[in-house]
Amino acid sequence: MENILKYAIRHILKPLVRILHRKGVAVGELNEMLKQIYVEVSEDVLAAAGERPTTSRIAIATGLTRKEVAQLRQAIAVDVDAPTGSYNRGARVMTGWLADAEFLDAEGKPAHLPLHGERGSFAALVSRYSGDMPTRAMFQEMERVGAVQRDAAGQVQLMAAGYIPHSDEAEKLSILGTDVAALMNTIAHNLTTQERSQLHFQRKVSYDNLPVEALPVFKAMVARDGLDLLIKFNAYLATQDRDSNPQVEGTGCMRAGVGIYYFEEPVAAQPEDRNSDDV
Repeated sequence: MENILKYAIRHILKPLVRILHRKGVAVGELNEMLKQIYVEVSEDVLAAAGERPTTSRIAIATGLTRKEVAQLRQAIAVDVDAPTGSYNRGARVMTGWLADAEFLDAEGKPAHLPLHGERGSFAALVSRYSGDMPTRAMFQEMERVGAVQRDAAGQVQLMAAGYIPHSDEAEKLSILGTDVAALMNTIAHNLTTQERSQLHFQRKVSYDNLPVEALPVFKAMVARDGLDLLIKFNAYLATQDRDSNPQVEGTGCMRAGVGIYYFEEPVAAQPEDRNSDDV
């Protein structure tokens, strides 16, 4: 079990380290972040168990010295002001534009919208799907990432079928922090949950002996059918989200969603014919 865990950790960390290496984050800096996170997690676990998260208990749980734990607990955690809010709001606006009949043309495609107006406008779209985000601010944000532009008549035109921040690396990195964390939390939940009915949905389809020529068709299929599925899910969530529908009643404040992603990578050459029947 320990070897399997180490194997999994290596596969998780390798693409992350590639990003850190490219951004000039040294091993020592990452090590300090890991220590801080170990202390934070240890505090959370002890508190959840109804125990007092003392420096000594945390030192025992993490393997750090009491001095290190004390220093880390005194350090002020700095939250990076990542633009995840604009990303989430922009994604909701875009999926609403793709699915809501009020903002579609006669062919069922996203219509070119006037910037202002009570119905069928970009302002109405933003008001319905982005909460309290000002129309002009949302337009500027979506224009900045290449999602919209003004046509010759001055109307707002959707330029992409998914809200992807093409030009803003800071926003892409913020998505790394939220989306990868969401997947990891789902896996962690499923590892510790005993009741089958309480498991979170976690599925994947992949094959590892595909010709390169098969990938364009599959990639296009994922882009088309995956977006259709996300639009279907979005249509329901928009009716239940208090930002999109202030009349929603109920208790608590939860975040929930589904992520779909495409991946491809070369497979290492096998020493023998993998389809051989030889023993």
